[in-house]
Amino acid sequence: MLADQIASWIAERVSAAGAQGVVVGLSGGVDSSVVAVLAQRAMGENVLGLLMPCHSQPVDGEYARLLADTFDIETITVDLGPAYDALLAVLPPGSDLARANLKPRLRMATLYFIANTRNYLVAGTGNKSEIMVGYFTKWGDSGCDLFPLGGLFKTQVWDLACELGVPEEIISRPPTAGLWPGQTDEGEMGITYAQLDATLAAIEWGNTSSCDPASLQKVQGMIARSAHKRALPPIFTPAHGV
Repeated sequence: MLADQIASWIAERVSAAGAQGVVVGLSGGVDSSVVAVLAQRAMGENVLGLLMPCHSQPVDGEYARLLADTFDIETITVDLGPAYDALLAVLPPGSDLARANLKPRLRMATLYFIANTRNYLVAGTGNKSEIMVGYFTKWGDSGCDLFPLGGLFKTQVWDLACELGVPEEIISRPPTAGLWPGQTDEGEMGITYAQLDATLAAIEWGNTSSCDPASLQKVQGMIARSAHKRALPPIFTPAHGV
């Protein structure tokens, strides 16, 4: 079963790092829910779900707690709203995008604070669809030690969530990063996950003849523009003799 394969992989990664468990940021969405359940399969009680509201919609926390209660996963809540406000107060004026991206970057720092304290690894919740097109915040939700869902398209994550018994209310929620009220992943990207996954699969297999031309052009552009987000920072190498 796919779930068992991923759980074994998580356990191997944790052991190889000399760590003792896994911390997962629980957003109330399907991706973080699936990662948390898989981490529990791998590590038993050595899994922590971290709720990090930052002027978030209350329903996000309700769904996160529903998942934790359903699977009996330990949680800690850290309200990042005051820290976010304090940081904005000392920063120069920024764009809407810069302010929105500050939230996942604060969450990344919080996850690593807890992980360092417990000798845990940070499990990222990004899936293959989002990673391939760069739909994530660089050094925010991309900042993690492992991506258990990095080899699965979003549509595959939904299927796996059903198999794992993730509550239907979470599975059927419109995917959102929760960066501002009313924000949805599909609305922001301008393409449905079904269209995105079909196009990405076609690109990966090298046969795009059946793709909608507009969708193909859009997705190819997203992949190209986000290439820097999937790579380590380039390192300058001086020429010989310099």
